[in-house]
Amino acid sequence: MSEKTKESTIKIKLIRSLIGTKKSHRATVKGLGLRKINSTSILQDSAETRGMIKKVNYLLKLN
Repeated sequence: MSEKTKESTIKIKLIRSLIGTKKSHRATVKGLGLRKINSTSILQDSAETRGMIKKVNYLLKLN
């Protein structure tokens, strides 16, 4: 990958269970492309993605 592409992506990992979370938080995690605990997703770094990550940051780990 080129340097520009590498800088414009974010790698996230789901580290906590979705059981007991709000329905909107579960939908946000699904929108980020995460399904099970320890699943990872590489996403484009945009304002929309950052907002979704901020909403459910207690469930995620940024790598």
